Amino acid sequence: MKAVVCGAGRVGYGIAKALSREGNAVTVVDWSPELISQVTTDLDVRGIVGHGSHPDALERAGVGDAELLVAVTHSDETNMIAAQVAHSLFKTPMRIARVRAQSYLDPAWRGLFSTGNLPVDVVISPELEVGRSILQRVETPGAFSTALFAGGRVQLLGIRMDEDSPVAGSSIDQIRDIFPDLRLSLCGVNREGKLFVPTAADPLLADDEIYISIEPAMLERALQIFGQETERVRRVVIVGAGNIGVYVARALERLGRVKVRLIEADKQRAESAADQLKRTVVLHGDGLTPELLSEAGADRAELIICVTNDDKVNLLSAVMAKRVGAGRAICLVNEQAFAPLRDALDVDVFIDPRTTTVSTILQHIRRGRITGLQSIAGGLAEALEGVVLATSPLLGKSIDELELPDNVTVGALVQEGKICMPGDGTIVKEGDRMLLFAEASAVSKVERLFRVSLDYF
Repeated sequence: MKAVVCGAGRVGYGIAKALSREGNAVTVVDWSPELISQVTTDLDVRGIVGHGSHPDALERAGVGDAELLVAVTHSDETNMIAAQVAHSLFKTPMRIARVRAQSYLDPAWRGLFSTGNLPVDVVISPELEVGRSILQRVETPGAFSTALFAGGRVQLLGIRMDEDSPVAGSSIDQIRDIFPDLRLSLCGVNREGKLFVPTAADPLLADDEIYISIEPAMLERALQIFGQETERVRRVVIVGAGNIGVYVARALERLGRVKVRLIEADKQRAESAADQLKRTVVLHGDGLTPELLSEAGADRAELIICVTNDDKVNLLSAVMAKRVGAGRAICLVNEQAFAPLRDALDVDVFIDPRTTTVSTILQHIRRGRITGLQSIAGGLAEALEGVVLATSPLLGKSIDELELPDNVTVGALVQEGKICMPGDGTIVKEGDRMLLFAEASAVSKVERLFRVSLDYF
């Protein structure tokens, strides 16, 4: 596939990296010579210095022959016009644009993004994607990462192995012997920054970050077994009343059982949030002020969510809140250099908007053969859900005897609404949904398992 990516920032770089790694012909367009030099040096892609919405730049990038345009510059308007130009002048079949401003996304203007108006096939809102990711973690205490597949029937969890866990040092085979009713699949292990697909006999060590797929009904029991039993959230403090903070607060209001306090340093933004929210108490002030954190009830909160536009404010607010008694902390962190500080600062979850946005865009790019996708551990692996087609080499074989590529394992199989796990001996049928966990080097091979034509094998 030929693809043009407009924008060489963090998201554009991530998209270009994922697509080029799978053998696609990728061209990146950006007005910054420095960013283009970096992306072409690091990746096997072409680079064009130019404005992402200018016809001449897109023509030089080869958008006329491309099947896909992904516009993820820092300007919503540039992204939308790039999609318009690609459609009107070059007939590019698929156009994806990142749009941050919530006014464009208001349901009142739902006809805006259509072929007769702004021809954008897929609109990606990073704020909404990050908000949804945070809410999943609110509903899954004890996990640092979570994603739903098969319409919510299967959940992929990232859990840190605590040294006090009753199963620390055990393999997944031993865990199944001890807890025969625990239906799960161990998909991946991230140990000291190296992610691998384990065998059933590999021991799980303290401080391992493990990825398991499980039925949501088994969630609480699994967290207990892995030493991550956590109190349900009843009181939440949010620092930052931007689009993400307000979105999360409004969603928590709908749950009914959660009391929310929202802190915002900008007076105008705080007043706007107070007007939009019904039951949330909005406090105007600095989230780094101990007195304000105390007034917001951080010492009694099960969770603090820090989502300002400043990574340092987010991190320090979380540290201060946990020091006075907050149960867990979720931080929005854009700068990847801060990732190693998570444990040292005792922050439970880092939300990387780039990873979240890249996962969503890749899912739409692969639509038709891949129905669900989640990037894992900053792109070290992917969890992919696909539909088993009549020409798939998976068809007619036992789930336990599949000849999968190296570094790939089965997370779960959904057959006629029933969840099947490795060990069940289920025979794969046409139309089944299968969740596969793959290291980055094997993702393209997984995609081939779900393609339509036998010519791919």
